[in-house]
Amino acid sequence: QVQLVEFGGGSVQAGGSLRLSCAASGYTDSRYCMGWFRQAPGKEREGVAAIDSDGTTSYIDSVEGRFTISRDNAKNSLDLQMNSLKPEDTAMYYCAADFTFVSRLRCRYIPLDLGYWGQGTQVTVSS
Repeated sequence: QVQLVEFGGGSVQAGGSLRLSCAASGYTDSRYCMGWFRQAPGKEREGVAAIDSDGTTSYIDSVEGRFTISRDNAKNSLDLQMNSLKPEDTAMYYCAADFTFVSRLRCRYIPLDLGYWGQGTQVTVSS
């Protein structure tokens, strides 16, 4: 059973930084699409960043240049370094993963229908 557990959320002032981590376990396939997603109150969930097993990364425009997604295969962790945070980054952040061929093909589009999800970690940015 694949399990994803997020760590590292918290409260920070605008301009600050946070690093989110996602511990992944229960899978053996080295080919994947993994990503970070967020959902603010009253808004739909959106993809933030994704990385595939080839190391290709994708970001939404609003975080490009401020956020960095990375994968530590040895530690089975997925990280999101968030710099220059803005109040509009406030949301519940989720990591997600999938291991199918189709998900890897679509990974560059940060797909919302990945098969495995963590429980989320809250990020709050105050002005």
